[in-house]
Amino acid sequence: MTAPSIAPFPPMLELGDGRLCLRPWQDDDADSLFEAARESVTSLARWLPWCHPDYQRHEAIAWIARCREGWHAGEHAALPIFDAAGAELLGAVGLNQFNRAHRSANLGYWVRQSRHGQGIAAAACRLVTRFGFAQLGLARIEIVVLPDNHASRRTAEKLGAQLEAIARHRLWVDGQPRDAAVHALIPADLQGAR
Repeated sequence: MTAPSIAPFPPMLELGDGRLCLRPWQDDDADSLFEAARESVTSLARWLPWCHPDYQRHEAIAWIARCREGWHAGEHAALPIFDAAGAELLGAVGLNQFNRAHRSANLGYWVRQSRHGQGIAAAACRLVTRFGFAQLGLARIEIVVLPDNHASRRTAEKLGAQLEAIARHRLWVDGQPRDAAVHALIPADLQGAR
């Protein structure tokens, strides 16, 4: 007997905790994404190659279009992180690389440079992982990062994710294979998350 499939993404979604608001990307988010990316090049470019010094507005527009298509196709759940009023783009979070046979996905996140150190990534990830487990029916969510990405690893720990391995040649970065820290969450882990 096969496991049930991952549930389809809802056509509309808004996740919030009174401090943050997450919802699918919209076309008019392009300027906010462009500004946040340009502000954050020095802190993000090392980990996220798309965030480079020459990042242009057309790249933000293309990314949002890709995210919207991916949402409607059920391929990836990429969500901007806004403050509760929806006025400031704080970063982004998402579930991707779905393995439907094993009901698992990867969790990725970033926060704009001016808002680092405020617990935004952990709070947004809590909202998205709860959505993934409760509404999509996931059984496992992985966070895979370069071992020296200490900020992302701290966020994984705050969520209650367990470090399972330093996996050899797990990521392809700058044209070469790199080892990666593999953290994982299962639904029971969220109960102990701070």
